[in-house]
Amino acid sequence: MQGAFRAEELRKRYDSTDALRGVSLEVAEGEVVGLLGPNGAGKSTLAKIACGLVHPSGGSAWVAGHPAGSHPARAAIGYLAELFRFPAWLTAQELLTLHQRLAGSSGGASERAELLELVGLAEAARTRVGSMSKGMQQRLGIAQALVGNPGLLLLDEPTSALDPAGRRVVRRLLDEVRGRGVSVLLSSHLLSEVELVCDRVAILVAGEVVERGTPAQLTKPRGVEVETAAGTRLIEGAGRDDAPRIIADLVASGERVYGVRVLSSTLEDAYLEAVGERVE
Repeated sequence: MQGAFRAEELRKRYDSTDALRGVSLEVAEGEVVGLLGPNGAGKSTLAKIACGLVHPSGGSAWVAGHPAGSHPARAAIGYLAELFRFPAWLTAQELLTLHQRLAGSSGGASERAELLELVGLAEAARTRVGSMSKGMQQRLGIAQALVGNPGLLLLDEPTSALDPAGRRVVRRLLDEVRGRGVSVLLSSHLLSEVELVCDRVAILVAGEVVERGTPAQLTKPRGVEVETAAGTRLIEGAGRDDAPRIIADLVASGERVYGVRVLSSTLEDAYLEAVGERVE
């Protein structure tokens, strides 16, 4: 399969600075991939290459099987920057109309209505951007990124301005677009959100991918905590697969077991371990 996005040994050098140092990354159809890393890691450069705004110094990047920056590749991408700004005087409907014209979309009123419904702004179609909360603007930004039915969404900090309820709306939205076969490359510093929504994660540091895998693969077992009549005990180093045996042994020895909890590190722990030794 060609995949929604593929980078092979991608390199980018700005004067004496290497922004990307041989990055290889793939986003499959209908997959949400989280791109993590400290400021200056190369995340924005990777997104700009995918959009065709920056040309790589080496390697290659492909979008929907087309070279990044080509017309078919650009047509397959929807993009929401972290620091986006929409004209305050436009209504939500007018903004989507503008982006339909820019994207060459023929979806018309039905596409606008569907997208506003999808992001929970159906009742705000005639509301001006300047009157919207930051959360509403963020959701409107995702709607504009979906104009023209792109196969790949590039989202930079899409939940940064949202409260917990708003972040839940975006998580549901990402589940919805994934169900439609849309792929997402998501940059975020909210690791708890990435852990909940992403199929895979890549950690980028100083222009290199230093860790990759599913959130579960990147976490490590911390032990199994068992609540018994004699008190709570922690069996360090044990994992999920060890829990049934531990419980069976305790019960066989006459212990009364009231609860069991498998403890593991978080994605934040894995991120800090991957990044900590490489960032001053």
